Amino acid sequence: MSTTVETSFSRHFQIEVHLAYQRMGSKLRNTVRTKNDIKGSSTTFQKVGKGTASTKARHGKVPVMNIDHTPVEIALQDYYAGDWIDALDEIKMAHDERSVVTNAGAYALGRKTDDLIIDAMETVTSAQDSQDGTTGLTKAKVLEAFEMLGGQDVPDDGQRVAIIGWKQWSDLLDIEEFSNADYVGDEDLPWKGTQAKRWLGTLWMPHSGLVLSGGVRNGYWYHKTAIGHAIGKDVKSDITWHGDRAAHFINHMMSQGAGVIDATGIVRLPCLES
Repeated sequence: MSTTVETSFSRHFQIEVHLAYQRMGSKLRNTVRTKNDIKGSSTTFQKVGKGTASTKARHGKVPVMNIDHTPVEIALQDYYAGDWIDALDEIKMAHDERSVVTNAGAYALGRKTDDLIIDAMETVTSAQDSQDGTTGLTKAKVLEAFEMLGGQDVPDDGQRVAIIGWKQWSDLLDIEEFSNADYVGDEDLPWKGTQAKRWLGTLWMPHSGLVLSGGVRNGYWYHKTAIGHAIGKDVKSDITWHGDRAAHFINHMMSQGAGVIDATGIVRLPCLES
């Protein structure tokens, strides 16, 4: 057994991990505002307020809007996911252990990415709740959240996302406007795949990582710009040979953080889940 891993093997493994992370690891990364290649331990997202248009006198000065700029700092945190592959175990396995570890590491970091985003949304106050957690996901609760987003001038520009639990996805299937071809057309029926569905100008997705507390599952309806996701180091892998263990140690790592930029762009959907 060589004391080093071949360069081509290492590069190929790194590519596999990155692709697996992008493909299946994180469901929420592309649904939020992102900054890449951060240098340092934190970064700042700018929250920009609303401007107001005014009149002016003839030959007078154009009024200044004085738009408020509020910096939102997001700290980066380092995460690791590693495992051993024994040299002699590899020759006894019928499956490709490298692919197993590749996917396991990429999915672990992907779940952590989603956890960071969900944990950030959990900091939103209860004032942003649509109804309460005494019922499941009903049509009335959905429409109230829809009205809340509109009343707060959250853009209806195709960048709204709603993430809910699988029980709430089942609740939606009982709503005709969501699941009946007479309302949504044959092409948008949720029965053709449950990864995502567009409804009410929003991309709806079931997610298994949402917080469940006291029998209540929190879902979220938000605009992409309301949440910031900072990336200091994207998913990376490192493979080292340890002669004293006669095994390779495969480590996956990343440095990321997430935070709420504008809470008015997020509405929580607390749903009873028994």
